Amino acid sequence: MFTMRPATAADVPAVETMILARSAWLEERGLPSWRENAADLAGQAENPDGDVWVLADDDTEKVIGFITVQDQTPPWGWTDEELAEPAHYLYSSVTDPAYRRHKPGTAMALWAVDRAAAEGRTWVRRGCNFPGLVAYNETQGFELVHEVQRTHARVYLMARRAQPIKELDERLAALQR
Repeated sequence: MFTMRPATAADVPAVETMILARSAWLEERGLPSWRENAADLAGQAENPDGDVWVLADDDTEKVIGFITVQDQTPPWGWTDEELAEPAHYLYSSVTDPAYRRHKPGTAMALWAVDRAAAEGRTWVRRGCNFPGLVAYNETQGFELVHEVQRTHARVYLMARRAQPIKELDERLAALQR
């Protein structure tokens, strides 16, 4: 089964290895990667605020996903009304490409949606820089809400209502089969 747990400093090497594996996968497809920032991104696992999480394979203890979940939506691109609604905001979602068939990104998104509902949040929000990621996030129930030009990049802002995910543990177990 896969399990979400808070990241720790001990996870930094495994997270960096996973980010480099994803970077190689992206580069093989001619897509931008995190290679240059892999160490910095992995270093976020040491965050003492508890907003960085890993998805781990219970059988092997291998880290196969990494995500940051914050209580604050970034102020740019959202309306004042949207910012007043309680939401979690997802950042830095990275998964190990060797586990693609298990859909670890979907597992992390469903976990975040369920967790937000349990904490009384109304929304789960996220942003991405590529139309391909918009399409992928839509498969997880997120909808495109805004497109914003930020300095040198177009950012696609997405949201999904927080809701309990029925039998989340069973779904996480089923992803591993």
